[in-house]
Amino acid sequence: MAETHQEKKKKIAIVHDFLLYPGGAESVLRSLMHLYPDAPVFVLLYDENRYKKILGDELSGREIHASFLQRLPAFLKKRHKFLLPLYAPATESLDLREYDLVISSSGAWSKGLVTRLYTDHIAYIHSPMRYIWDENERYMQRAVKRGRFFARQLLSYIRVWDYQAAQRPDRLIANSLYTADRIKKYYRREADVVYPAVSVPRDIAQYRDLRTMQGAGDYFVIIARLVNYKNIHIAIDVCNKLSLPLQIIGEGPYRKTLEKRAGKTITFLGWCTEEEKWRILAGARAFLFPATEDFGIVCVESLLAGVPVIMLDKGGAREIIQKNIHGIHFKEPTEEVLADSIRRFMEKEAVFDRQVLYDRGEYFSQKRFATELQKNITNVDVR
Repeated sequence: MAETHQEKKKKIAIVHDFLLYPGGAESVLRSLMHLYPDAPVFVLLYDENRYKKILGDELSGREIHASFLQRLPAFLKKRHKFLLPLYAPATESLDLREYDLVISSSGAWSKGLVTRLYTDHIAYIHSPMRYIWDENERYMQRAVKRGRFFARQLLSYIRVWDYQAAQRPDRLIANSLYTADRIKKYYRREADVVYPAVSVPRDIAQYRDLRTMQGAGDYFVIIARLVNYKNIHIAIDVCNKLSLPLQIIGEGPYRKTLEKRAGKTITFLGWCTEEEKWRILAGARAFLFPATEDFGIVCVESLLAGVPVIMLDKGGAREIIQKNIHGIHFKEPTEEVLADSIRRFMEKEAVFDRQVLYDRGEYFSQKRFATELQKNITNVDVR
């Protein structure tokens, strides 16, 4: 999308929390980088061996600036939980004095940037940090075995910082109505909603043709970072009991635990290339989405491939998947309820119209994202 004459004069920077793993937030980052091709990218920390794959060939040459965390020894940078007390000061240390407009893509930290008085800061919020707000006690019980008192003090400090950090941007933009409600509850601020764009591969037609010619395979698929709150263990337990093939794309600290739980019909594929991901997704019988997410870009990708979604009826995914039109909803993340939803899907499997799925997925386009984001940036109130 062409920039206005006024915007051409502005010096623009993009800030993102981390470039460590591919995910929905990184998809938004790529959209921002396409929208502002001359803007450098600032991050707290990035993986020198992986970030170019995360960004893709077209964007991998972009200028990347990192905080002082990047200079830490490699063994320490891989132990992210030990760096938790340093993320706030690392965010505030990023030097953005020479920029007129800063756009942050924040799942946690980058909304807390300290900018000059006349620098406009637009914060695109993927989610208020769950482990210090609505999931605080559950996180404490699950993740902390020793030193719980000190961990509680640390999380209380981060919660205070996070609230104050959310007051700094000139405007907050949420990735869904669900996220906007959480922003209002925890930060006491209003946020406009701009749904993320989903990158459609240029060869999407060949994946759709593959599904048309061969039909759906016999397997279900999950694409997610392997962490506890994604509820992947529930899907594994159900597929174990029903002897259903399940292919899991993703990496994360919970992988070994999940592999021990998995039976013979479960396949772990790790992180795949984009081509492999789309090929596997297009061949799936249905996409399983058992987590409460603030949006759910992978649900849109599933629709673009013509694959129905079996989803937990909570979070931002409710704004994507209409019940019995684009997939099946289930109410609670339990084995019994998920198993019943899979049964209901099998009964209605032939009803789902691929063209309807395509059309819904194509709504979340780069053009729409650019138009709505530019409208918010153009109307920002300069303090």
